Formats: sequence, structure tokens, C-alpha cells
Amino acid sequence: MTSQLKQVLAAGAFAVGMLLSNGGAQATTYPLTIENCGRTLTFDQAPQRVVSLGQSNTEVLYLLGLADAVVGTAVWIDPVMPEFADVNSKIPRLADNDPSFESVVGRKPDLVTTQFQWHVGPNGAVGTIDQFGELGIPVYTAPADCVGKDNTTGGDGTREDAFAMTSIYQEIEDFSKIFNVEKRGADLIADLKQREKAARETVANIGGQHISVVYWFSSAELQIDPYVAGQKGAPGYISNILGIENVIKSDDEWPTVGWETIARADPDIIVIGKMERRRFPADNWELKMQFLKSDPVASQMKAVRNNHIVVMDAQSMNPTIRTIAGIENLAKAIKAFGLDQ
Repeated sequence: MTSQLKQVLAAGAFAVGMLLSNGGAQATTYPLTIENCGRTLTFDQAPQRVVSLGQSNTEVLYLLGLADAVVGTAVWIDPVMPEFADVNSKIPRLADNDPSFESVVGRKPDLVTTQFQWHVGPNGAVGTIDQFGELGIPVYTAPADCVGKDNTTGGDGTREDAFAMTSIYQEIEDFSKIFNVEKRGADLIADLKQREKAARETVANIGGQHISVVYWFSSAELQIDPYVAGQKGAPGYISNILGIENVIKSDDEWPTVGWETIARADPDIIVIGKMERRRFPADNWELKMQFLKSDPVASQMKAVRNNHIVVMDAQSMNPTIRTIAGIENLAKAIKAFGLDQ
């Protein structure tokens, strides 16, 4: 963590809506109107009570020092960032996955944030934007799940444009305006950009070398085709930044691809997702590792034989604020494997 981000975090929680007094940052002028996922949201003041549905949204709010405004969370894949373990433990967790509409409304929020439209959207599992709107509760959707993406196709939706960290930066900027903490937002974005630049520079020697990778998120059952990353999600962004090739050519975010097909591509590196969630058996990264080393097809890949397997936080493999950590993690592994020589 850089000293700049430590300064952001050290400020701690603060009264929502207070005017910034440092760095010459301009205070938000209310009413504030922003565009979000094709909708217009207007705020007469900084929200006082926020329910955050999605780990990435929640961690962005914490990083901006807004924990005091968060009155409920849900949709967790991994443990919260270690520096927020204490504050997060004091905030009601409505559900690990999908909370009920009633439980969200019961927290009396004046803002609901959602990481995925399939939780709150046209046919949301938690509720629809109109349902919340009837109660006067605005819904902010993470741009990473709607910009250049069609969520009407079901499942994880279809990305028409490749994910880029600009959508995460847009969310940080939007929150910093909504809550009148623009200096904090600018500092956080600057830190993330510097981290990405530094990670890219550590593997600059790759040059024209051909290094290939596959990203295994999970599998409904260990013995069937795994969910692996396509070209347009967060792992595609990680690969492009580091100058390596994702062997899965699908534009779907998480297509299922057979091990025979993956083995024919024979990637240099296999990235496996690590998560606290246990929706599927292969959510357990240790079971993934056991499978790779024992399956008659997977075990023959050079990445397995050379032990070029990277365990990556699953949130880093999703379009989240942790994608930067995924870039850092994989860059460090490429150096450790000696593949950048």
C-alpha cells in the first residue's frame, strides 16, 4: 500500500456531508445530478443511510471513509479488506449472497448501491429499480456492470465493450461527488493508477515474448467444464495490461470450456480463483489445485508440470476495485516464475 493511500485511510470515518477543508478541493454543490447506467439521479444532500449490495461497492465506500453512512451490506465473495475488518464487523450483513427486498428496505436507506444489475435491475433478484423508486429510494449501479454491457441476455450478461478500470474510477468519482469527498476520491484514483503502472513496469522485459494464461474462476462440479475468463472481463484487462495472452477467445465474461480444449492451448500459467463463497465445490481453491494435479488431462499441461499456478483473490478476477491487486499478483508471479527473462 502506498503512503498516499495510507493517508486516505488514516483519516478514518467522518460525518457524511461535511465540507472538505484540505487540498483546495471543491465542495459538492447540491442538488447534484449524475448520470448512472442510463438513468439520472439527483441528490439534495449527501446520503445518510446506505445499503451496499456488492463487495466492491462496499469496499469503495470504506476506502473513501464513508463507513459511518453504511447501514447494511450483502453479496460477499471474499473477506473484507483486512484494514476494514473491525469496522465491517459492526455493520449489519443482510446476507452473504442475495438479501430479501424487505431486509434492504428495513434498514431505511436513502441510497442503495448495487454491484450487479441481476440483484437490482429490470428483473433483479433482490428487487427492481422501480420498486425502490416507489419508496423514494434511489439506486446507484456500478458502471462496471452496465457500461458497454448487455444484462438482458441472462446469467452474467454479455460485454459488448471490454472492461477497463475507467469504469471503477467513474464509480469512485461518482461516490466522491455524491458524498462531498472529492479530494479523497481523487487521491484514491491516483493511487490505483500508480499501482497499475508500477506492476506493468515490473514485467516490462516481457517485450515480444509469448506468455499465455487461463483464468479458472470455479466449476459447478469439479469433473465438468470449468467457468473460465473470456476476453472482455477483468482478467482480459489484466492480461492486456501485462502483455500476455488469455487462451480463451470467447467474448463471454465466464464461458464454460472443456479441459481438453484448454489442454490443447497449453497455457504457460493457470490462475485459480480463491474465495470464501461456497456455492460450488470448486469455489475451494485447494480442490482446484488437487484436480489440476490429479486429472489425467489437466495434469499434463505445462503450467501444472512446472507448478506455474497462481492463486488469485476472486474479487480481483471480477470487475472491481481489487482488479489492480490482480495485476500486481500476476506480475509478481511472472517474475517469480522467470517468464519475463
